[in-house]
Amino acid sequence: MVPTGAYGTWPSPIDARLAASHDGRPEFLGMVGDEVWWTAPRPTEGGRRALMRRRADGVEESLLPAPWNIRSRVIEYGGHPWAGARRADGRPLVVFVHFNDQRLYVYEPDAPESAPRPLTPLSAVGGGLRWVDLQLQLERGEVWCVLEEFTGESPTDVRRVIAAVPLDGSAAEDRTAVRELSDDRHRFVTGPRLSPDGRHAAWIAWDHPQMPWDGTVVMLGEVREGGPFGAVRPVVGGTDESVAQVDWAPDGSLLFVSDVGNWWELQRIRPEGTGPDPGTRTALCPGRAEEFGGPLWKIGLRWFHPLANGLIAVIHGRGATALGILDPETGEIVDAAGPWTEWASTLAVHGDRVIGVAASPRSAYELVELDTATGRTRVIGSAHDDPVDPVYYPEPQIRTFTGPDNREIHAHIYPPHSPDRIAPDDELPPFVVWAHGGPTGHAPLVLDLGIAYFTSRGIGVAEVNYGGSTGYGREYRGRLREQWGVVDVEDCAAVAETLAAEGTADPARLAIRGGSAGGWTTASSLTTTDLYACGTIIYPVLDLQSWATDETHDFESQYLESLIGPFAEVPGRYLERSPLQHSDRITTPFLLLQGLDDVICPPVQCERFLAQMAGRGIPHAYIAFEGEGHGFRRAETMIRALESELSLYAQTFGITRPDIPLLELKK
Repeated sequence: MVPTGAYGTWPSPIDARLAASHDGRPEFLGMVGDEVWWTAPRPTEGGRRALMRRRADGVEESLLPAPWNIRSRVIEYGGHPWAGARRADGRPLVVFVHFNDQRLYVYEPDAPESAPRPLTPLSAVGGGLRWVDLQLQLERGEVWCVLEEFTGESPTDVRRVIAAVPLDGSAAEDRTAVRELSDDRHRFVTGPRLSPDGRHAAWIAWDHPQMPWDGTVVMLGEVREGGPFGAVRPVVGGTDESVAQVDWAPDGSLLFVSDVGNWWELQRIRPEGTGPDPGTRTALCPGRAEEFGGPLWKIGLRWFHPLANGLIAVIHGRGATALGILDPETGEIVDAAGPWTEWASTLAVHGDRVIGVAASPRSAYELVELDTATGRTRVIGSAHDDPVDPVYYPEPQIRTFTGPDNREIHAHIYPPHSPDRIAPDDELPPFVVWAHGGPTGHAPLVLDLGIAYFTSRGIGVAEVNYGGSTGYGREYRGRLREQWGVVDVEDCAAVAETLAAEGTADPARLAIRGGSAGGWTTASSLTTTDLYACGTIIYPVLDLQSWATDETHDFESQYLESLIGPFAEVPGRYLERSPLQHSDRITTPFLLLQGLDDVICPPVQCERFLAQMAGRGIPHAYIAFEGEGHGFRRAETMIRALESELSLYAQTFGITRPDIPLLELKK
């Protein structure tokens, strides 16, 4: 007989250490000959990312030990940080970005006594020199990539170009040896994609105040040996059209993902002079009302990959729920079989094989190979291994709620669940609303041990894909335009209120939490509603006016122009919406978590907020973590953060948890 236990008091084998050790996912796939390479998180090794390879015999290995950290800081969120190929003698060569100094390094892992050697110099100006979205050009002796170069001390004193870095090391101490392939007419660029005949390069560009999910253009240039790209011109896109990815088909046509018809759809265009119907764009699978792309938060993300036979591997769905093979001539898609419900925006192709990174509500992200010749799928790397009995995992419910003005709100509901306990018949469970970051992002339907940490203890979780989230078309994203702090707050509240009204959640024990943009939504919710008993605010935006002027990085420095409105026209709105200006309205306990190295949402925002709260008698705690930036990566940080969050809920909801450190709440 299963014993009875009050919600929130249940024992669980999923402790904070276990959840932290499984945080993160594989990223940035690529082929080096017939081997799959990728980057992988290492929370217990200082939060670094390791470069991994899967040898032809199936053995996985890390190429470099700590402290090597394969991660770029371009636009702070980074992007594809490595490129590899095989030399004529068959030995692999890889170029990568080392996070600690942001230099490019070249490395031959199979060469005797080989060690990485730098290819690019250091710069003492501002954030220095940074590199991302690498493309090896062995026949030219170069690696082509995006160069981000700081020209002053301000985070917005920066230029970005496409550059060619020699592989012989001549630029390691000499910036002038780096050849610039594009000019800096655009504020932001992706790396170039070379046409099959090698004569043209295509890339994506955009400018302030657009974000890449607002408006981008595809640029086309002629490759000129020894010089910059020539005859550069835009092909498709604009300020009201987001192109998220571009690449070449084997026949020389350009493939791209555009949201011109509300959904990010795969289209094709033949640049002038390259084939029949030049300049005419064609949708390859129109009318499906689903996404074939997503927000370009990192440079080099990939939602499709052409195959040599003309077919195209595509990630698609309402979200990124399926991997399929598209026939561009018929528009037919054949999806890969398997349990996976979310595919990361990275793909690699070798012959008939397509490799992606996928997860499900019962499995973490793992490398999945699709054999397009047979239709069979198999896990080939970073295989999910249940760290506990899966009976402790939560069972998600995919639901659509109704918000103000009868608008739809998408959410994943995770009720409390444990095989070891049942709750008393007369008790309703506490629930925590999770607001995702971005805000132009979404909560994926995947196994998250951070969620299981709470649900297995008897605390429910509601992940809300509020208006403004991706995966549901441009119109759904557009709901947040000039409405940040309104629509997101209302949608989260509508989900919480519905759960309480229908008897799913205890209305007296509702909480809200979120990081980054989700931290903003949490703080805004605590200052504008009395719905929640407490909240966990993680590396948030709290002061819009300062964040919009000089307190964040270049990439998002004008994000608020669309989320709040043009600062020059509505400065009062920036004060009206800021939690900092309304801290006197907070009447419930809260936990504030912050990385001291965060340059996106800097600690000074939290410090101002705490100064406003001083002496008001509201129980709260502030924990600042040295060595952490925007997004916690170290196991010890995540352990303390999770246990502190649980302690906040336990103290607020009247739950006894002697198995975790007591969070000291100050007034």
